[in-house]
Amino acid sequence: MAELKTKRTDDSVTAFLDAVEHPQRRADAFVLLDLMKRVTKEPPTMWGPSIVGFGSYHYRYASGQEGDWPITGFSPRKAAMSVYIMSGFDRYDELMGKLGKHKTGKSCLYINKLADVDLKVLEQLIAASVQHMKTSDHIAR
Repeated sequence: MAELKTKRTDDSVTAFLDAVEHPQRRADAFVLLDLMKRVTKEPPTMWGPSIVGFGSYHYRYASGQEGDWPITGFSPRKAAMSVYIMSGFDRYDELMGKLGKHKTGKSCLYINKLADVDLKVLEQLIAASVQHMKTSDHIAR
């Protein structure tokens, strides 16, 4: 079974965010950093070379693959800011309807710039997802 490539590192979150080339994406990343620290009450850590994560949980798939992953986090990618909502979006229809301009993947929320979304709704969404992850069948640490 292949080993998971994205793992927690000791790299500096601040140095990573300071190196984001696009000025608006960099500024938005620092806003998300503060928001997620406040919501999770966890210190930020780098996961791989480009994900800022908060907390962690252990998962195990039916296939036997298992590993650790952040409970929430984000990555300031070139195309969009990726925000990791690990509980998925199915249970958050009302919040998603109020969020503003965004796209979603299975557990990824893609935002071009934070000005496109309601930050209070984004904070509620992240808080709800974190709470779900901490109280579900996952082992949160």
